[in-house]
This record gives sequence, structure tokens and C-alpha cells, in this order.
Amino acid sequence: MTPVTRMASPATEIPVDRFRRLASVVLIAGTLAGLFLFAVQHFTIVPLIARAEVYESAAHDKTPHTHHDEEEEAAWQPSEGSERTFYTALTTVLTAIGFAALLLGIAAMKPVALDWRKGAIWGLAAFICIDLAPAFGLPPQPPGVAVADLYARQLWWVATVALTAVGLWLLTSKERPWAIRLIGLVALILPHAIGAPPATGQSAVPVELVRQFALVSILTTGIFWIALGSIGGLLYERSGYSQLQ
Repeated sequence: MTPVTRMASPATEIPVDRFRRLASVVLIAGTLAGLFLFAVQHFTIVPLIARAEVYESAAHDKTPHTHHDEEEEAAWQPSEGSERTFYTALTTVLTAIGFAALLLGIAAMKPVALDWRKGAIWGLAAFICIDLAPAFGLPPQPPGVAVADLYARQLWWVATVALTAVGLWLLTSKERPWAIRLIGLVALILPHAIGAPPATGQSAVPVELVRQFALVSILTTGIFWIALGSIGGLLYERSGYSQLQ
């Protein structure tokens, strides 16, 4: 008997092809945007962190050391210079790829015919939800600054991101009645009306440096999200992904 080669079903080929194209767009867009963010932060955020670490080290030397502090000091950390730069770049790129998967994955589920302009708008919306809205209660902070309880911060951050996303979704649709939009407005305001968890302890870093770090961090992340959305939207359009839907 002559062996028969079974042909792949078109119904199977299309979803696989869509996944491959989307995965390629996510990897390329995330890598490019991550490298861009790393380059920007290397000349803006990293010097501020280095300044803050000087204050943190000075305050740490003045306080009695406990067994827990000795364990933290003994833990592995990348050495200063090229090793720390490499791991920072790697972490930034991997994080950017994760954000690209989230942003473009949601766009693919809608589905949305993205281009670089629409991608920039999606990136801006993601920036508002993930970075800008939480920053009103929990602004980015350098090392050596007093912070609130970790669990309380995480809980408030997640709630703020979710409520901001829901609020923007309800407000930006022209087809929804005003009552639904009012619910969206309440969702935007609610986490800030409740308030972020307060910080405990003392800060070793000057207030001016803390403010500068928060401002520069927010600006750089905003640029990153818009760049990620623009690059992702451009690659999304050129990949022909939307034509397979």
C-alpha cells in the first residue's frame, strides 16, 4: 500500500499562523522598546539611583546591623559595571516583552486593526492604567525612601490598575449612556478617594531627589509605552495578522 500523507487542515493552519505572527510581533516590538527604554533610563534614571544609594548607604552605616541585614548583604548581587548593566538591560527587555504580549494580546482579542497611530493610543492608555494612575498614590521611588507595607501596596496597585482600565473603557465609548459613563468616572476616582497605603519609617534621601526621580521615571515610562504601542502597531499592520482574522 502507498502511504498517504495527511494534509494539515486550513482550520488548524490559520490559528497557528496567527499565533506565530503575533508572537513574532511581540518579541520584536518588546525587544526594540525594551532596548530603547534601557538606553533612556541608563542616562536619566541610573544616575539618580546611584545618588540615592549614596544616601541609603550613609544612613545604613549609622544604624545597628541585625542578623537580617547581614543575610541581605550576603545575598548575591550583580557587581558594579558591565555585569550590573547587562542584567539591567536583560530585565528591562524581558519586562518589555511581557508588556508587549499584554498590549498586543488584548488588541488581537478585540480584534483591532492596529497601525502605528492606533498602537500609540493603546500604549498611552496602558501607560495611564499601569503607571500614571498608580503614581498619584504610589509614585516611583529611589532606594532609601520609606515605603508602605508590600502587600498593601500590591493590593492598592492592582485595584487601581483594574479600576482605571474599567473606567477608561466605560468613558471612551460613545455608544454608552451617560449613566454608564458616570460609573466609569467613579471607577477612576475610587482608588484615589480611598487612598494609597501610607509609608512607614524614615527616608534617607532628600525630598528634591525623590521628586526628581518620580518625575523622570513617569516621563520615561510614558515614552516607553507610546514607543511600544507605535512599534507594535506598525509591525502588527505589516505582519498581515489582521487579514487572517
